[in-house]
Amino acid sequence: MSAPTHTPGPRVHGANARLHWWALALPALAFGLLLLLLAGSGEAQAASGEGSPLLQVTEQLLHVVG
Repeated sequence: MSAPTHTPGPRVHGANARLHWWALALPALAFGLLLLLLAGSGEAQAASGEGSPLLQVTEQLLHVVG
């Protein structure tokens, strides 16, 4: 008597393959954040005492988490 084998469902390759939601969302989010950083860098001043609003929020988040 042989043991029952479990065979996984059919694998889909090529044009019919489906992506997970995060496979599109994470690169789009990274692109948006980098674009935001580049757009805000035009307003940067070398010797200013206060940072950009994005930098301030990042510092606050790091303070809360760390």
